[in-house]
Amino acid sequence: MSGRGKRLLELFAASLKLGLTSFGGPVAHLGYFREEYVNRRKWLDDGSYADMVALAQFLPGPASSQVGIGIGIMRGGLLGGLISFLGFTLPSAAALALFALLLEGMGIADAGPLHGLKLVAVAVVAHAVWGMGQKLAAGRARMTLALAAAIAALLWEAVYGQAVVIVLSAVLGLWLFREQEHGAESAQSGKGATSFGSLPLKGADSGSAATVVAGAGNHPGLSRRTGAICLLIFFLLLVLMPVAKELTANHWLALMEGYYRSGSLVFGGGHVVLPLLEREVVPVGLVTQEQFLTGYSAAQAVPGPLFTFAAYLGAVSDGAMGAIAATAAIFLPAYLLMAGVMPFWHSLRQRPNVKRALAGANAAVVGILLAALYDPVWTSAVTSSADFALAAVLFILLTYWKLPPWAVVIIGALGGVLLNSLYP
Repeated sequence: MSGRGKRLLELFAASLKLGLTSFGGPVAHLGYFREEYVNRRKWLDDGSYADMVALAQFLPGPASSQVGIGIGIMRGGLLGGLISFLGFTLPSAAALALFALLLEGMGIADAGPLHGLKLVAVAVVAHAVWGMGQKLAAGRARMTLALAAAIAALLWEAVYGQAVVIVLSAVLGLWLFREQEHGAESAQSGKGATSFGSLPLKGADSGSAATVVAGAGNHPGLSRRTGAICLLIFFLLLVLMPVAKELTANHWLALMEGYYRSGSLVFGGGHVVLPLLEREVVPVGLVTQEQFLTGYSAAQAVPGPLFTFAAYLGAVSDGAMGAIAATAAIFLPAYLLMAGVMPFWHSLRQRPNVKRALAGANAAVVGILLAALYDPVWTSAVTSSADFALAAVLFILLTYWKLPPWAVVIIGALGGVLLNSLYP
């Protein structure tokens, strides 16, 4: 086997191991990645790793998957990025697709365990809003922007409405945060204050405070020409796929366009994909509200990126091929953006206007997720005082007892069975 082939095989083995064992969300994933890639395999040093994480925070999409893609590109070019993505993504995508197919085959009704999973979704989204709000919406300006975004998201239910809200908030961020000192922390993200480089982690747990200084330099895996081509492909797909969908009325093109657009607009971590995907699949009847929330809760119990929730949704609507198409479409923007921006990252990250715009966009993300917590998550799951009590218990277990999400999923399912027996 050639040296390149051996490197690619090692890359797949390492990423597959991480895909099978990385529980706990994006921040935990990044810890596993550092242990595997920096400490164990020594493929890069802490500075280079921190630089890669900072880039992933800057881009929309799943942070941990983007870091894996970036390391794959550094090791093996574009093919290495693809192999790294496949290894990390396949386990959870396959598990969630299989879960969807089993539910369909068994014809399980919306009772007992499935109702409990819907209440898990309430706790998980509330936990995300709580943590993200403390960091992303700190201060009057950011809180006001977040609340305005929430109101807009609730009142404007168009498919493109949330994208417009994010863009407008980014523009407002240029003005609202112009007084920030150059280099100050601005793009607070996820659930906490842990940061790598100049940007904080998507999905970081509140209370965390470790900081790593980003390494300098451009990434050697790709030329600027290749990066520019990847960015061009990204924007062409984003603009032309909706046009082609309207002209052809092709079901598969329409399916992939919705997931591609959702993957292109997710700032702030994996939970933010919830309202975007809900607008894509529930109103048009691809999945029911109950199926959507059940799958979202199940996604908390598997390792790997939360974006593989798309595999579940695709499987519910279109079987195994739907799972493949949805997964490929929602992750493709992350791959193209990572490959496209890597060669330009060192110079781009120095610009304060970029940081201010990202601060505005991330504040809007909190509001959009808050709106989703109310509708559809709360309105479709909490129908009685007993439901509220179980959801509150699950929220406390996540937020204060720090139980892992998979454990809360099991407790929620059992709680749903108990509620169903007590209040049939």
